[in-house]
Amino acid sequence: MQTAASEPRVSPSLRALAFGALGVVFGDIGTSPLYTLQEIFSRDYSLHVSRASLFGVLSLVFWALLLVVTVKYVIFVMRADNKGEGGIMALLALAQRSVRGQPRLRWLVAVVAIFGAALFYGDGVITPAISVLSAVEGIKVAAPALGHWVVPISVAILLVLFLLQRVGTARVGGLFAPVMCVWFAAIALLGLHMIVRAPEILAAVNPYYAARFFHSHGIAAFVALGGVVLAVTGTEALYADMGHFGKRPIRIAWAGFVFPALLCNYFGQGALMLHQPDAAANPFYLLVPHALLVPMIVLAAAATVIASQAVISGAYSMTRAAMQLGFSPRMRVVHTSSRMVGQIFVPWINGMLLVLVLVAVVAFRSSENLGAAYGIAVTGTMVTTTLLALLVALRLWHWKGYAVVALGIPLLVIDCAFLGANLLKIGHGGWFPLALGILVFTVMTTWRRGRELVLRQLQYGGIALAPFIESIADHPPPRVPGTAVFMTANPTTVPHAMLHSLKHFKVLHERNVLLSVETLETPFADQAERIELHELGHSFHTLMLRFGFMQEPDVPAALVQCAQRGLAFDMMDTTFFLSRETVVATKRPGMAPWRDKLFAFMTRNALPATAFFHIPGNRLVELGTQVEI
Repeated sequence: MQTAASEPRVSPSLRALAFGALGVVFGDIGTSPLYTLQEIFSRDYSLHVSRASLFGVLSLVFWALLLVVTVKYVIFVMRADNKGEGGIMALLALAQRSVRGQPRLRWLVAVVAIFGAALFYGDGVITPAISVLSAVEGIKVAAPALGHWVVPISVAILLVLFLLQRVGTARVGGLFAPVMCVWFAAIALLGLHMIVRAPEILAAVNPYYAARFFHSHGIAAFVALGGVVLAVTGTEALYADMGHFGKRPIRIAWAGFVFPALLCNYFGQGALMLHQPDAAANPFYLLVPHALLVPMIVLAAAATVIASQAVISGAYSMTRAAMQLGFSPRMRVVHTSSRMVGQIFVPWINGMLLVLVLVAVVAFRSSENLGAAYGIAVTGTMVTTTLLALLVALRLWHWKGYAVVALGIPLLVIDCAFLGANLLKIGHGGWFPLALGILVFTVMTTWRRGRELVLRQLQYGGIALAPFIESIADHPPPRVPGTAVFMTANPTTVPHAMLHSLKHFKVLHERNVLLSVETLETPFADQAERIELHELGHSFHTLMLRFGFMQEPDVPAALVQCAQRGLAFDMMDTTFFLSRETVVATKRPGMAPWRDKLFAFMTRNALPATAFFHIPGNRLVELGTQVEI
């Protein structure tokens, strides 16, 4: 019998996954020491460096990392996996499943989640800007005369980063983990070096100092929370990237390496400022020995590029999930790896992020100025994640009400305190992510509502399918060889494309299939639920193809699998018929006129359904339909 001592506690594959998580999951939160304490003690907060303020701020940073990251995300939120996948869109699907059969509550859940997702795009703009700027600002410490080059160099790095997105991260992904491993080791050693010289700084882990900080500084302490929250930026990545690595590897990497390294660096910066208060101007780089400044600037730039890559990739994944769940217009999605299905590139999103990131860098010009804008995007998403996770715990996991309240109240108090402190900074740059979030929220809700109105109009006055088939049997039109596939959102009524085809061509195909595509509230469809086939008689069939919201809706590939269900398709003998709707904004009730026009504009510019579903153009017949909303 093998003893417990001889059995490895962590398998080699688990260690490899935990190591890989370092390069993808922790880039954002791992580069937070570059700007967090610098922002807190900046002129925006009017907080002077003193022993009391230093111990209070470090205590807040320590407990924020412990309660928000460790307790809330690593232990609680990561339990809410949707077949192994995480992220706010996966959490939305879980939350909506927990309130199935309650339309109003489902609508409220969707609104909360969409707003959180919209703010994530603001995070996707500000993270690359503030991370790269904060890394390049080390030039001011190494060579103050070159300080005016910070913005141009940051712009150049960001241009290269976004232009390389179409290549994908498959080739360079292997470098991410080693670079971040070196980064965390370096910041930990720098912090430990200073802690050894001032070990009394470790007393700040006592929550007494945080409480005393609030008691002695009053409103200034509350405002300082807007800077403290920068220490926990990137926590959504721990949850969003859970599907790539799994819960346990992320938890091991956080508890065993990342968390201790971050604490060492934050407390090291505090020890430095304890004896050198003017180091608050840039405590991270002033912690670095002068001889190592240039290598550290290069390493920091590499780490911030990796952190930015994780957020940009997250924006691509969220966009694909939003398209599948019906909250975003269809866009072209490019797969950048033949082996990793999750590595995708969305050109339109990449272009918009590039423009907005460059605007943020040029307009704000420093990480200190961007710090005021950063917190609202982060804290807004944190609040929505907490609300949705608590709902899932209550309705889907069937936790007792008192347990949900006991956990939820402290988490929401912390999240709302962070959000409230950041709302005070709206006039100092906080308006930027808020405006982006409201814009994205408007687009997503308008698209969702517009599609509902279009489907309602298409179904209004539709001809029931069963009587139609019976009339075809009684008065059969001429039949032509082959299979006709009519794509429809409602398999119980006759598709408009079929009616138009019969009206104009006066014939039907030998075999007619009414095809519907459904996106599930799970990331991947199980094998048993992917295909649902019904024979209606007289060579008519209804076919339902189901895909998860993280899957590619490849219709021709799915049709090949129908042969196992007794319905074989020869693509060379199959013709797809599709109604292409032309949306016309009218004064009909449903949405405000400006939203009608916005939806009509998005519809005209969205990727055609045929391209989205990978339907070959040489096997397609499109018939136009005008829809008034």
